[in-house]
Amino acid sequence: MMTSLNFDAQDGILRSFSDAPPTHYTVKIQSLSLLAKNSLEKYESGDFEAGGYKWKLVFYPNGNKGRNVKDHISLYLVMSGANATQISREVYAVFRLFLLDQNKGNYLVLQEQNERRFHGMKLDWGFDQFLSQKSFTEASNGFLLDDTSVFGAEIFVRKERSTCKGECLSMVKDAVMYKHVWKIDNFSKLDAEFYDSKTFISGDQKWKIQLYPKGKGNGIGTHLSLYLALADPKSLPPGSKIYADFTLRILDQVNARHQFGKVNFWFSTSNPECGWWRFITLGFLSQAGMGFLSKDTCIVEAEVTVHGISNAL
Repeated sequence: MMTSLNFDAQDGILRSFSDAPPTHYTVKIQSLSLLAKNSLEKYESGDFEAGGYKWKLVFYPNGNKGRNVKDHISLYLVMSGANATQISREVYAVFRLFLLDQNKGNYLVLQEQNERRFHGMKLDWGFDQFLSQKSFTEASNGFLLDDTSVFGAEIFVRKERSTCKGECLSMVKDAVMYKHVWKIDNFSKLDAEFYDSKTFISGDQKWKIQLYPKGKGNGIGTHLSLYLALADPKSLPPGSKIYADFTLRILDQVNARHQFGKVNFWFSTSNPECGWWRFITLGFLSQAGMGFLSKDTCIVEAEVTVHGISNAL
């Protein structure tokens, strides 16, 4: 008989014991006390599949502090996989979460009475107060023996349906500016329509500078045209947009009076570049003493800061 297993009264939660192990996944955690000693507030399992979807278990041995849980362990089922946040379906599922009584070999099982709806904006369901710390650590209950505990999950997908399209904007809290310098030698001998700089990375995105030595669009024949572009726009997920501010600059190597343009822009697969047709006139660029061309060398700089990414739901 378990001496200290007193369940808290929580509406809508069914508790039972089962001799059958969980159908879909089991997590065994050894040296559990070392999680806290190593400042790990939670443990996330690997992905597993059930009902055609990927899931994972997330366990808080000292309670989910983000939800102000005290004196309890917390356990959740989370829809996982690389595209979980972009899922275009609502998945209705009934799930059961298990905790092994290692003394008796059976499982404490918690289940909500109603099915739960998993979707792009709500990927996790479970139990803030799965079990009190007192009951969990009491040796006679068998849930924590030799600093080892065993959890599990069963998921039964009842139905699914498509949802409306949407998007999720994630702003970057501490955005970091990246500067890329491009030195172009033998500038007067450039004869192609445009040239690309080496690819560089800012905000986990690949970028390049594009230079049109004889102009583009309304600047053809009269201006140098300069652009910032996504280096691989086709690699973006459908519907994704990247919000960045950037400065493009041609250095005056003599007087340090640089020609520059600054703007912010939403980059995407359909709008992969932004810049200026008429960045600088060809006459001004080549004017003696201005320093934009020194020994037939031109130096172009890009400063790029990614502030946000919007992905389709």
